[in-house]
Amino acid sequence: MRCFYHQNDSMSPFRCIAQHLKSAIHEAVIRPFCSWRVFDYFFLFLRPDKLKSNIFSTMTSTFSEESFGEEKRSLNFIETIIEEDIANRKNEARVHTRFPPEPNGYLHIGHAKSICLNFGMAEKYQGKCNLRFDDTNPEKEETEYVESIMDDVRWLGFQWDKEPYYASDYFEQLFEWAVLLIKKGLAYVDDQSQEVISQQRGTPTRPGIESPYRNRSVEENLDLFMRMKNGEFPNGSRVLRAKIDMSSPNMHMRDPVMYRILHAEHHRTDNTWKIYPMYDYAHGQSDYLEGITHSLCTLEFEVHRPLYDWFLDQIIETSYRPRQIEFARLNLSYTVMSKRKLLELVKNGHVNGWDDPRMPTIAGLRRRGYTPASIRAFADRIGVAKRDNVIDVGLLEFTVREDLNKIAPRVMAVLDPLKVVITNYPTGKIEYVELENNPEDPQSGTRNLAFGRELYIERDDFMVDPPSKYFRLAPGKEVRLKGAYVVRCESFETDTDGTVQTVFCTYDEETKSGTGPKQPKVKGTLHWVEASTAIDAEIRLYDRLFMDEDPAGHKDRDPLEFLNPDSLKIITGKLEPSLAGVVPDEKFQFQRIGYFCVDKDSKAGALVFNRTVLLKDNWAKQSGK
Repeated sequence: MRCFYHQNDSMSPFRCIAQHLKSAIHEAVIRPFCSWRVFDYFFLFLRPDKLKSNIFSTMTSTFSEESFGEEKRSLNFIETIIEEDIANRKNEARVHTRFPPEPNGYLHIGHAKSICLNFGMAEKYQGKCNLRFDDTNPEKEETEYVESIMDDVRWLGFQWDKEPYYASDYFEQLFEWAVLLIKKGLAYVDDQSQEVISQQRGTPTRPGIESPYRNRSVEENLDLFMRMKNGEFPNGSRVLRAKIDMSSPNMHMRDPVMYRILHAEHHRTDNTWKIYPMYDYAHGQSDYLEGITHSLCTLEFEVHRPLYDWFLDQIIETSYRPRQIEFARLNLSYTVMSKRKLLELVKNGHVNGWDDPRMPTIAGLRRRGYTPASIRAFADRIGVAKRDNVIDVGLLEFTVREDLNKIAPRVMAVLDPLKVVITNYPTGKIEYVELENNPEDPQSGTRNLAFGRELYIERDDFMVDPPSKYFRLAPGKEVRLKGAYVVRCESFETDTDGTVQTVFCTYDEETKSGTGPKQPKVKGTLHWVEASTAIDAEIRLYDRLFMDEDPAGHKDRDPLEFLNPDSLKIITGKLEPSLAGVVPDEKFQFQRIGYFCVDKDSKAGALVFNRTVLLKDNWAKQSGK
């Protein structure tokens, strides 16, 4: 590797070498597996001057395009494929993607990544993106899930092309294609049970065993399939299978099931159908019928791709084909992403519904106070990879902090109140101090906050016998009350158990913030609320639902064993009176504490706030990271 450096270059020799080293390794090793942005994270060692800053801040700012000059962001592997298809005029150079959830549960943060990818690719290349519900299993699907999915996609800021599509729209066409495959001798009715069929499939190293019904005549198969459709047989008594290759090394090609008998009411077609197509059969043809050009799927569908293509090859004569491309699904630390496990959490009462703020569902994150911008930024930062990996949930928490820091008004709230009496402040006097609403937003203005003789501060902001370098309130110590005065602790009062009940202070009226003639330098600044005007509110302190970094990664243990018993604590706090008129979904920074969101349970006179995230990541400290 050669590096040409000249004295008049704006780039230092070290950074010039770093630039070339980074580019060389990226092109040779990293690019096939992950995005440029993810790759950037591994180059922290090239900027030792930045290592003192917060790790996630380093990730998102140190390695921006400006860090190594005006560098254009590299294409991820999906963008590379799409641009090659456009250049080759494949499918008339169209870009048409789709987001195809099964309506059998609420969407989670992993689906959010897929939503951002599919809609994002369509947006970038001036294409279209469909929302399609792959509703082929009526036993698990509900209209509630359909409506929640549409709401989540809209909330994230995306709009699908035309009306939502449904695989059930194509049931008649799928049935006709199944008949075509039977007539071509490529499908047959099997009378064996699912258990026997599974056993006969063999293993990846041992060929499967052909069904004794594999060579039924076309006429018999057509007759039985029509009778299956007409509801003449009970559930599980027969299936329709594709006739492909029982010795294929790909297990999905060993005569897969196309249709099963299911006497169940469908959320859209009611009881019209007695047979339902399997997902693997319906998926590719649905893409074809909608004109999809790029079918973006998570990595577990890579081995399904040959079957996806095989079905289309047998029934389609046009040159147009959707192209399936697989990417790594999102795996998040301290989180369970299985819909089945999430449903278990809901049904067994471990959480309070799909939108419980501890759930990784989009509805739960939304209720907790996450913003669409933060989730989209998270999806952008983690990029698109070809190999499975685990993303630290701390990065998700960082992105919401970053967004809320810009938009959330600052307010005073005391969550564990301790009364303070300023003994030399006039009894009955109330004055107002001016505080800025958001220092990150000059247009947010200011507000006036009541100040009086009796206040509340946080209980852990006072210690009777503090250690050295303790800069909060203690006997004989001074602190500044934010936006107000410097006070000095003179004494305190305890109950019979020794718990401090009241702290008595004096203040210096010449130390008022910004206007007083005295502006002494004190090391501690505390938030507070005035006692007579403070309002009560229920505060729900949410934390991570699981204590283990990989709760689903233990073969012999149930993820529920790792549930965090402290994932929710409910307390009553004292808030500044300006919050009396808040409405659900409003977001605030409780100064020195964290970010909070007004819950949907909140109403006038009975406010409820959910903690979105702390100001700092305490979990990293606890785990020694």
